[in-house]
Amino acid sequence: MNVFLSIAQILLSIALVAAVLLQSRGEELGSAFGNTGGIYQTRRGIDRVLFTLTIGIAILFFALAVANVILFAPST
Repeated sequence: MNVFLSIAQILLSIALVAAVLLQSRGEELGSAFGNTGGIYQTRRGIDRVLFTLTIGIAILFFALAVANVILFAPST
């Protein structure tokens, strides 16, 4: 069971990194260093789906990490 949780956590981490990198692909260089573009745009279409998917993957990753610690903590 520990191996399954570890593999699932590794796969989720790879998916989370990919989702975050795909979101910032269309950004300007100035916004990468903290300077906002100045124009607020709402998320639509695939951008909204990717944003929601990133949040879902992050929640699953966190829950899996907590479950891994609770279930397989070394006994003292």
